[in-house]
Amino acid sequence: MNEQPKKCEQTNEQLTDWVSNRLPDSDRASLEIHLKQCPACKAEANSVRQLWQLMSNLPTPEPSATARVRFQAMLDTYKDTVTGQEESVMATLLVRLRQLWTPSFAYRLAYSLVLIGIGIAGGYWFNHVATPGTAYQQQIDTLSTQVQEMRQVMLLSGLENPAASERLRAVSYTEDISEVNGQVVEALLTTLNNDQNVNVRLVTLEALAKLADNPNVREGLVQSIARQDSPLVQSALADVMVKLQEKRSIRHLRQLLRDDNLNGLVKGKIEQSIKDLS
Repeated sequence: MNEQPKKCEQTNEQLTDWVSNRLPDSDRASLEIHLKQCPACKAEANSVRQLWQLMSNLPTPEPSATARVRFQAMLDTYKDTVTGQEESVMATLLVRLRQLWTPSFAYRLAYSLVLIGIGIAGGYWFNHVATPGTAYQQQIDTLSTQVQEMRQVMLLSGLENPAASERLRAVSYTEDISEVNGQVVEALLTTLNNDQNVNVRLVTLEALAKLADNPNVREGLVQSIARQDSPLVQSALADVMVKLQEKRSIRHLRQLLRDDNLNGLVKGKIEQSIKDLS
Protein backbone atom coordinates (compact mmCIF):
# COMPACT_ATOMS: atom_id res chain seq x y z
CA MET A 1 0.00 0.00 0.00
CA ASN A 2 2.96 2.29 0.54
CA GLU A 3 4.55 1.52 -2.81
CA GLN A 4 2.89 4.40 -4.71
CA PRO A 5 3.85 7.20 -2.25
CA LYS A 6 7.43 5.90 -2.19
CA LYS A 7 7.53 5.91 -5.96
CA CYS A 8 6.25 9.51 -6.07
CA GLU A 9 8.84 10.60 -3.51
CA GLN A 10 11.62 8.96 -5.53
CA THR A 11 10.34 10.61 -8.70
CA ASN A 12 10.34 14.07 -7.11
CA GLU A 13 13.94 13.58 -6.00
CA GLN A 14 14.97 12.70 -9.56
CA LEU A 15 13.18 15.53 -11.40
CA THR A 16 16.12 17.97 -11.33
CA ASP A 17 18.47 15.38 -12.84
CA TRP A 18 15.76 14.47 -15.33
CA VAL A 19 15.25 17.99 -16.73
CA SER A 20 19.02 18.58 -16.84
CA ASN A 21 19.61 15.30 -18.75
CA ARG A 22 21.81 13.88 -16.01
CA LEU A 23 19.56 10.97 -15.07
CA PRO A 24 20.84 7.51 -16.14
CA ASP A 25 18.88 5.94 -19.01
CA SER A 26 17.56 3.11 -16.85
CA ASP A 27 16.20 5.48 -14.22
CA ARG A 28 14.87 7.85 -16.88
CA ALA A 29 12.79 5.11 -18.47
CA SER A 30 11.31 4.12 -15.10
CA LEU A 31 10.58 7.77 -14.21
CA GLU A 32 8.85 8.52 -17.51
CA ILE A 33 6.67 5.44 -17.17
CA HIS A 34 5.61 6.65 -13.72
CA LEU A 35 4.87 10.14 -15.04
CA LYS A 36 2.44 8.68 -17.57
CA GLN A 37 0.59 6.88 -14.77
CA CYS A 38 0.64 9.60 -12.05
CA PRO A 39 -1.07 12.97 -12.82
CA ALA A 40 0.33 14.61 -9.66
CA CYS A 41 3.94 13.77 -10.50
CA LYS A 42 3.38 14.77 -14.12
CA ALA A 43 2.16 18.22 -13.02
CA GLU A 44 5.16 18.54 -10.72
CA ALA A 45 7.49 17.57 -13.57
CA ASN A 46 5.94 20.21 -15.86
CA SER A 47 6.47 22.91 -13.23
CA VAL A 48 10.11 21.90 -12.72
CA ARG A 49 10.68 21.93 -16.48
CA GLN A 50 9.13 25.44 -16.77
CA LEU A 51 11.34 26.78 -13.99
CA TRP A 52 14.41 25.22 -15.57
CA GLN A 53 13.61 26.78 -18.94
CA LEU A 54 13.05 30.22 -17.42
CA MET A 55 16.35 30.04 -15.55
CA SER A 56 18.21 28.96 -18.67
CA ASN A 57 16.84 31.97 -20.58
CA LEU A 58 17.97 34.55 -18.03
CA PRO A 59 20.71 36.86 -19.40
CA THR A 60 24.20 36.61 -17.97
CA PRO A 61 25.28 39.93 -16.37
CA GLU A 62 27.79 41.83 -18.51
CA PRO A 63 31.27 41.31 -17.05
CA SER A 64 33.11 44.31 -15.63
CA ALA A 65 36.81 45.03 -15.23
CA THR A 66 36.23 45.75 -11.53
CA ALA A 67 36.81 42.16 -10.47
CA ARG A 68 40.07 41.99 -12.40
CA VAL A 69 41.33 45.24 -10.86
CA ARG A 70 40.63 44.07 -7.32
CA PHE A 71 42.04 40.62 -7.94
CA GLN A 72 45.14 42.14 -9.52
CA ALA A 73 45.65 44.36 -6.49
CA MET A 74 45.34 41.36 -4.18
CA LEU A 75 47.96 39.44 -6.17
CA ASP A 76 50.33 42.41 -6.29
CA THR A 77 50.06 42.76 -2.52
CA TYR A 78 50.86 39.10 -2.09
CA LYS A 79 53.80 39.39 -4.48
CA ASP A 80 55.30 42.21 -2.39
CA THR A 81 55.20 40.05 0.73
CA VAL A 82 57.21 37.25 -0.87
CA THR A 83 59.84 39.41 -2.64
CA GLY A 84 63.28 37.93 -2.13
CA GLN A 85 61.89 34.53 -1.10
CA GLU A 86 61.97 31.36 -3.14
CA GLU A 87 58.79 30.75 -5.11
CA SER A 88 56.54 28.48 -3.10
CA VAL A 89 53.87 26.08 -4.21
CA MET A 90 51.23 28.60 -3.16
CA ALA A 91 52.88 31.37 -5.19
CA THR A 92 52.91 29.14 -8.25
CA LEU A 93 49.24 28.35 -7.74
CA LEU A 94 48.39 32.04 -7.48
CA VAL A 95 50.30 32.82 -10.68
CA ARG A 96 48.38 30.15 -12.55
CA LEU A 97 45.11 31.38 -11.06
CA ARG A 98 46.02 34.91 -12.17
CA GLN A 99 46.41 33.66 -15.73
CA LEU A 100 43.02 31.95 -15.67
CA TRP A 101 41.08 34.62 -13.82
CA THR A 102 38.99 36.98 -15.95
CA PRO A 103 36.00 39.21 -15.13
CA SER A 104 33.86 36.96 -17.29
CA PHE A 105 34.88 33.91 -15.28
CA ALA A 106 34.31 35.74 -11.98
CA TYR A 107 30.80 36.91 -12.77
CA ARG A 108 29.78 33.66 -14.44
CA LEU A 109 30.90 31.87 -11.29
CA ALA A 110 28.90 34.26 -9.10
CA TYR A 111 25.90 33.97 -11.37
CA SER A 112 26.12 30.16 -11.30
CA LEU A 113 26.18 30.19 -7.51
CA VAL A 114 23.04 32.31 -7.50
CA LEU A 115 21.32 29.85 -9.84
CA ILE A 116 22.33 26.92 -7.64
CA GLY A 117 20.91 28.69 -4.61
CA ILE A 118 17.67 29.41 -6.43
CA GLY A 119 17.47 25.79 -7.54
CA ILE A 120 17.80 24.55 -3.97
CA ALA A 121 15.19 27.03 -2.76
CA GLY A 122 12.96 26.07 -5.68
CA GLY A 123 13.09 22.43 -4.66
CA TYR A 124 11.90 23.32 -1.19
CA TRP A 125 9.01 25.40 -2.50
CA PHE A 126 8.00 22.72 -4.98
CA ASN A 127 7.91 19.99 -2.37
CA HIS A 128 6.69 21.80 0.73
CA VAL A 129 5.08 25.19 0.23
CA ALA A 130 3.96 26.61 -3.06
CA THR A 131 1.70 25.39 -5.78
CA PRO A 132 3.38 24.52 -9.09
CA GLY A 133 1.87 27.57 -10.74
CA THR A 134 3.44 30.06 -8.32
CA ALA A 135 6.64 28.36 -7.21
CA TYR A 136 8.75 29.05 -10.28
CA GLN A 137 7.57 32.67 -10.42
CA GLN A 138 8.66 33.14 -6.82
CA GLN A 139 12.06 31.74 -7.68
CA ILE A 140 12.43 34.06 -10.68
CA ASP A 141 11.51 37.02 -8.46
CA THR A 142 14.13 35.94 -5.94
CA LEU A 143 16.74 35.56 -8.65
CA SER A 144 15.92 39.02 -9.98
CA THR A 145 16.44 40.44 -6.49
CA GLN A 146 19.79 38.68 -6.21
CA VAL A 147 20.94 40.12 -9.54
CA GLN A 148 19.90 43.62 -8.43
CA GLU A 149 21.92 43.21 -5.23
CA MET A 150 24.94 42.06 -7.24
CA ARG A 151 24.73 45.16 -9.44
CA GLN A 152 24.55 47.43 -6.40
CA VAL A 153 27.65 45.77 -4.95
CA MET A 154 29.43 46.24 -8.28
CA LEU A 155 28.39 49.92 -8.31
CA LEU A 156 29.65 50.57 -4.78
CA SER A 157 32.90 48.77 -5.49
CA GLY A 158 33.45 50.61 -8.78
CA LEU A 159 32.99 54.05 -7.20
CA GLU A 160 36.06 53.36 -5.05
CA ASN A 161 38.23 52.56 -8.06
CA PRO A 162 41.12 54.99 -8.64
CA ALA A 163 40.51 54.96 -12.41
CA ALA A 164 37.96 57.55 -13.55
CA SER A 165 36.83 55.26 -16.38
CA GLU A 166 35.88 52.57 -13.87
CA ARG A 167 34.00 55.08 -11.70
CA LEU A 168 32.08 56.17 -14.81
CA ARG A 169 31.27 52.53 -15.52
CA ALA A 170 30.07 52.07 -11.94
CA VAL A 171 27.69 55.04 -12.20
CA SER A 172 26.24 53.54 -15.39
CA TYR A 173 24.99 50.55 -13.38
CA THR A 174 22.18 52.76 -12.04
CA GLU A 175 20.47 52.22 -15.43
CA ASP A 176 20.03 48.53 -14.57
CA ILE A 177 18.98 48.94 -10.93
CA SER A 178 15.22 49.23 -10.47
CA GLU A 179 15.39 50.53 -6.91
CA VAL A 180 18.52 51.87 -5.19
CA ASN A 181 19.07 51.55 -1.46
CA GLY A 182 20.27 54.21 0.95
CA GLN A 183 23.88 53.09 0.73
CA VAL A 184 23.93 53.53 -3.04
CA VAL A 185 22.27 56.98 -2.79
CA GLU A 186 24.86 58.09 -0.22
CA ALA A 187 27.73 56.79 -2.37
CA LEU A 188 26.44 58.59 -5.47
CA LEU A 189 25.98 61.87 -3.59
CA THR A 190 29.48 61.55 -2.13
CA THR A 191 30.83 61.05 -5.66
CA LEU A 192 28.90 64.09 -6.90
CA ASN A 193 30.33 66.28 -4.16
CA ASN A 194 33.89 65.00 -3.89
CA ASP A 195 35.09 63.23 -7.04
CA GLN A 196 38.14 64.93 -8.54
CA ASN A 197 37.02 64.21 -12.10
CA VAL A 198 34.44 66.69 -13.45
CA ASN A 199 33.12 64.18 -16.00
CA VAL A 200 32.45 61.64 -13.26
CA ARG A 201 30.54 64.29 -11.29
CA LEU A 202 28.49 65.29 -14.34
CA VAL A 203 27.53 61.69 -15.14
CA THR A 204 26.71 61.09 -11.47
CA LEU A 205 24.49 64.18 -11.46
CA GLU A 206 22.63 62.86 -14.50
CA ALA A 207 22.13 59.50 -12.81
CA LEU A 208 20.88 61.11 -9.59
CA ALA A 209 18.46 63.35 -11.51
CA LYS A 210 16.76 60.21 -12.81
CA LEU A 211 16.36 59.02 -9.21
CA ALA A 212 14.85 62.29 -8.00
CA ASP A 213 11.60 60.61 -6.97
CA ASN A 214 13.59 59.53 -3.93
CA PRO A 215 13.29 62.37 -1.33
CA ASN A 216 16.83 61.71 -0.06
CA VAL A 217 18.17 62.18 -3.57
CA ARG A 218 16.29 65.47 -3.99
CA GLU A 219 17.55 66.79 -0.68
CA GLY A 220 21.09 65.70 -1.51
CA LEU A 221 20.99 67.48 -4.87
CA VAL A 222 19.79 70.72 -3.26
CA GLN A 223 22.54 70.57 -0.62
CA SER A 224 25.12 69.81 -3.29
CA ILE A 225 24.72 73.25 -4.91
CA ALA A 226 26.88 74.95 -2.28
CA ARG A 227 29.59 72.25 -2.53
CA GLN A 228 30.36 72.57 -6.23
CA ASP A 229 33.35 74.53 -7.54
CA SER A 230 33.21 73.48 -11.19
CA PRO A 231 31.34 75.90 -13.49
CA LEU A 232 30.13 72.93 -15.58
CA VAL A 233 28.65 71.14 -12.58
CA GLN A 234 27.18 74.37 -11.16
CA SER A 235 25.45 75.07 -14.47
CA ALA A 236 24.22 71.48 -14.82
CA LEU A 237 22.86 71.51 -11.26
CA ALA A 238 20.93 74.71 -11.98
CA ASP A 239 19.36 73.03 -15.02
CA VAL A 240 18.41 70.01 -12.93
CA MET A 241 16.76 72.20 -10.29
CA VAL A 242 14.63 73.87 -12.98
CA LYS A 243 13.74 70.54 -14.54
CA LEU A 244 12.67 69.19 -11.14
CA GLN A 245 11.00 72.50 -10.22
CA GLU A 246 12.78 72.25 -6.89
CA LYS A 247 11.98 75.60 -5.27
CA ARG A 248 14.03 74.79 -2.17
CA SER A 249 17.10 75.33 -4.34
CA ILE A 250 16.40 79.05 -4.81
CA ARG A 251 18.03 79.99 -1.49
CA HIS A 252 21.16 77.95 -2.27
CA LEU A 253 21.39 79.36 -5.80
CA ARG A 254 21.19 82.90 -4.44
CA GLN A 255 23.98 82.13 -1.99
CA LEU A 256 26.07 80.90 -4.90
CA LEU A 257 25.55 84.26 -6.65
CA ARG A 258 27.34 85.97 -3.73
CA ASP A 259 30.58 84.20 -4.65
CA ASP A 260 32.88 86.83 -6.17
CA ASN A 261 34.76 84.13 -8.08
CA LEU A 262 31.64 82.76 -9.77
CA ASN A 263 32.03 82.34 -13.53
CA GLY A 264 30.15 85.04 -15.47
CA LEU A 265 28.33 82.61 -17.75
CA VAL A 266 27.32 80.48 -14.78
CA LYS A 267 26.08 83.59 -12.98
CA GLY A 268 23.74 84.34 -15.88
CA LYS A 269 22.54 80.72 -15.94
CA ILE A 270 21.78 80.77 -12.22
CA GLU A 271 19.95 84.09 -12.40
CA GLN A 272 17.74 82.70 -15.16
CA SER A 273 17.18 79.51 -13.18
CA ILE A 274 16.02 81.49 -10.17
CA LYS A 275 13.52 83.37 -12.38
CA ASP A 276 12.23 80.08 -13.81
CA LEU A 277 11.78 78.67 -10.30
CA SER A 278 10.16 81.76 -8.75
